[in-house]
Amino acid sequence: MTGSRTGVAGLDDILAGGFAPGRLYLLEGSPGTGKTTIATQFLLAGVEAGVKGLYITLSETDDELREGAASHGWEIPAELEVFELVPPESLLDEKQQQSLLYSSDLELGETTRRIFEVYERLKPQRVVLDSLSEIRLLAQSSLRYRRQILALKHYFAKQNTTVLMLDDLTSDALDKTVHSVAHGVIRLEELAPNYGAERRRLRVLKYRGRKFRGGFHDFVITSGGVRVFPRLVSAEHRGPVDRATVSSGDPTLDLLCGGGFQRGSSTLILGPAGTGKSLLALTFVAAAVARGEHAAMFIFDEELGLFCARAAGLGIDVQGMIDAGKLTLLQVDAAELSPGEFSDRVRTCVEDHDARTVVVDSLNGYQAAMPEEQALVLHMHELLQYLNRQGVATFLTVAQHGLVGDMKAPVDVTYLADTVVLLRYFEALGRVRRAISVVKKRTGAHEDTIREYMIGSNGITLGEPLTQFQGVLRGVPTLAGENMPLLDTSGA
Repeated sequence: MTGSRTGVAGLDDILAGGFAPGRLYLLEGSPGTGKTTIATQFLLAGVEAGVKGLYITLSETDDELREGAASHGWEIPAELEVFELVPPESLLDEKQQQSLLYSSDLELGETTRRIFEVYERLKPQRVVLDSLSEIRLLAQSSLRYRRQILALKHYFAKQNTTVLMLDDLTSDALDKTVHSVAHGVIRLEELAPNYGAERRRLRVLKYRGRKFRGGFHDFVITSGGVRVFPRLVSAEHRGPVDRATVSSGDPTLDLLCGGGFQRGSSTLILGPAGTGKSLLALTFVAAAVARGEHAAMFIFDEELGLFCARAAGLGIDVQGMIDAGKLTLLQVDAAELSPGEFSDRVRTCVEDHDARTVVVDSLNGYQAAMPEEQALVLHMHELLQYLNRQGVATFLTVAQHGLVGDMKAPVDVTYLADTVVLLRYFEALGRVRRAISVVKKRTGAHEDTIREYMIGSNGITLGEPLTQFQGVLRGVPTLAGENMPLLDTSGA
């Protein structure tokens, strides 16, 4: 059975093709989670496909719906009928309300009759009923409510009409009557973090006969409607991968790394603040652009203008790479961006712009977007696996707490990376110096030495292995030989 397109970006992917036609679906969520917007998109998508739509509203007025659509830049076409189901005048009469003959049965029956009347007049193929809360109140009992929903379901099923019912979950009791009746159930949730914008996510609770994508999926409501970001599953992106070794652009750095970096692998750059993690990652980006490839950088911790100016002072023309269309540089606000949306942006760079090198600077900022540490590890695992299977060289930076001595990372993701580069401060001859070493590489041999490096106007310069020192990684080394092969920092 082919699916009916929902009109919501990303939702068809989660539903494995959209809504099966001629079935009844439930879209539930608290007020403000985006139910009306999704329902409107569903009907507008039908109109684009040449299908008539009917929006039956018991809770909002016609003007409110049209104003809401206009806020997204939509205009309700003639093929989409908005039917405002208001109580009959006789039921609003004070004497009638006080009469012993007045019963909710009368209003429930009248409501159902009017729904059938407008349907018979228009014969639409897509119907939205907003919302079930009013029908639940009219029914007054769970038994009558279930019978009413079943009656609506069987009526529309005979007409081969796709029905989307909305429920705002405002009843005191958690009534799941419609769950058992509906062909599919989607729940929308809104989370309010202690700081930052609200986060919205959805989950498909049920879909009969369809292998949908389970779990939570982040979504946003923008001026163009709802956009859903399907949860990234790396196993769905297997394929042939070119795992050739590429140069870092610096022969000495290549020597330290055992010849360079392999495509389809991830590199973690660890070190305290100020050791040059971003600059080191940027050198890999510059090398990729020099090879004629496209690269992408996601900056969490620094303003883009300052980042470009700082890179220019080190001889790297970031703005020139952007202008040439070889670099996608995006600043990420962790307080505003959900993890799902971030993964979607990375996928766009890889699949649409063919980025072969991706830098995330840094995981400290990325962690701020995570509800808890374990979620960060799981997200990074899927994202890195996906990038590796796309043949992308990925570079991640993590700022460790402290400057010298024992240091700790905010989250341990070293086991996820194929290569781990460690940066350190150390003191020698009354100066603060920097050291670099490769402590892990899954994809081949690497140099096990510790080298000094210097950041200057020409970028990063590596020195000879510090063979005459012991304790460099602790920050305060001791001289174990006669010669000290240190870089000349007088001109730095």
